[in-house]
Amino acid sequence: MSKHIAIGVDIGGSGIKAAPVDMRNGQFTEDRYRIPTPQPATPEAIGKTVAKCIQRFEPSRKTPIGVAFPGVIQHGVVKTAANVDDAWVGTNLRELIRDYAGHDVHVLNDADAAGYGEYRFGAAHGQDGSVFLATLGTGVGTAMIVDGTLVPNLELGHLTIDGHDAEDYAAESARARHDLDWDTWIPHLQRYFSEIERLFWPDLIIVGGGVSKSSHMFLPRLTLRAPIVPAELLNGAGIVGAAAAACAEDSKEKARAKEHAKRADKEAKKSAKRAEKASGAR
Repeated sequence: MSKHIAIGVDIGGSGIKAAPVDMRNGQFTEDRYRIPTPQPATPEAIGKTVAKCIQRFEPSRKTPIGVAFPGVIQHGVVKTAANVDDAWVGTNLRELIRDYAGHDVHVLNDADAAGYGEYRFGAAHGQDGSVFLATLGTGVGTAMIVDGTLVPNLELGHLTIDGHDAEDYAAESARARHDLDWDTWIPHLQRYFSEIERLFWPDLIIVGGGVSKSSHMFLPRLTLRAPIVPAELLNGAGIVGAAAAACAEDSKEKARAKEHAKRADKEAKKSAKRAEKASGAR
């Protein structure tokens, strides 16, 4: 597999999708591979399915692999799991995938993956400053990238606004649940994104999720300081972002290893000089 290729895996409530991604342009190099999410979506069942998706592309040991998961991830460990089995909470996702796939992976929240994908290859490509992404779907997933650095696990869909959890009215699912048409849903979006601007002052706001395909129905009617635009990568954002995040982490680990080796070599030379000096003194 080419040195420019990384593999992205996106774990969703209905399907687990994977594809190799060219890190020079963010394009899939092979057709996306999808397997329905096993039910119940337990760690063991998901782990086996993700492994199958990874093995489909026969990656080399050096191929970076990223896995996006619908929950908060801290140091590889799942902290929340709203759309999968409760048994996930406390599970080390990185170790689980490594055990089943026989390959080390980088793991992150799915909204973070989508946001990072949009930053690298989508609607925020080349954008300086802070970029805020909100995916409007069953809930509201959020991500923020500041000067190219992902700020992980921002659960800003759960801001309390006017006494309500923001996603109770801002999520796309709220339109059906509350029988809202565009005219009655838009004020809720305005209130949500105005609060995001008041608290975080992003330079660009991106709206993702299936409803972004109808962005012309609501984005032009929002009044905000920052530009607000639809996502460009659509259903591929999680895969692309997971692959890109894995590639970035791989580069950081190599840089840390190189720096560690340099320091060790410097210390060894110092020790040799001290030993030589001590020997001469005798």
